[in-house]
Amino acid sequence: MQSSNDRPRGAGGGPESAADHRAVPGRAYVETAPGPRYDDPWYDALASGWGESADPGAPGPALPPMRREPAEEPSRAAAEVYLEVQRSAAFQEVRSRYRRFVVPAVTAFFLWYVAYVVAATTAPTLMARPVAGTVNVAMAAGLGQFLTTFLLTWAYARHARLRRDRAALELRWDTQELTRGARGGAS
Repeated sequence: MQSSNDRPRGAGGGPESAADHRAVPGRAYVETAPGPRYDDPWYDALASGWGESADPGAPGPALPPMRREPAEEPSRAAAEVYLEVQRSAAFQEVRSRYRRFVVPAVTAFFLWYVAYVVAATTAPTLMARPVAGTVNVAMAAGLGQFLTTFLLTWAYARHARLRRDRAALELRWDTQELTRGARGGAS
């Protein structure tokens, strides 16, 4: 098996030494002293030539300068924009629509799940009663758990699409515009 830099794994030496691999065109290899072998897949970054110079004594190419962070005032202004949006009536309406769907749905599903578990542990004769052929009440209720999960997911996606997504998207655009204005037009 070969390592990531086309060197054989193992003890080295023999016909598959590093000197034999120098003939491979287009690949740079780092000569190492006898000792630990580099079988790390990230080790190929050195073989790409990045960060290395032709002259070993010369410093490598400088890294590109990182983007400078804006001063504290624009970020403070952006924070104020987000707080303003959070206090707005449109945001409160989106959150209210979300809660009006999620709280009853989670409560109903949790009660349905707990009822199934309690019935399975306290009423085994009820759960063992056949419904159709070899399918009993426990199997039907267990499959009903899966069915209600899928139905609840569908209902949540439909509710979000019809009642919240448009308002949330408008809020997002408004927030981005306000934030862009707070930062002085740079984004």
